[in-house]
Amino acid sequence: MTQGLSPQERIRRRAEFQRVYERGSRVHARFMTLFILANNLPVARLGVAATRKLGDAVDRNRAKRRLREVFRRNKVLPGFDVVIVPRRELLDAEFSSLEADYRSALRRRARARS
Repeated sequence: MTQGLSPQERIRRRAEFQRVYERGSRVHARFMTLFILANNLPVARLGVAATRKLGDAVDRNRAKRRLREVFRRNKVLPGFDVVIVPRRELLDAEFSSLEADYRSALRRRARARS
């Protein structure tokens, strides 16, 4: 069994989500949209916004589990808050495709900053 995200690696409060939406940079990818904002903390934090448009509770929870695992395996941004809004296509995608999509979105964001 793999270890999940620690409590300090999660974005939970509505105000924290709002701050990332309003001040963060947005990156569109094939399976998700990422909002990224510096947080001045030693860890990267993740929030997943899976709305009802994605599907029923089973689909939303599955999308959140998959995205948490992608984030956990690809910790490339310490000191950033990342909010991911999944797209419906994410539910049918292979896990390796999700990881590649996430990494390419982060690279595009990094290139835009430099």
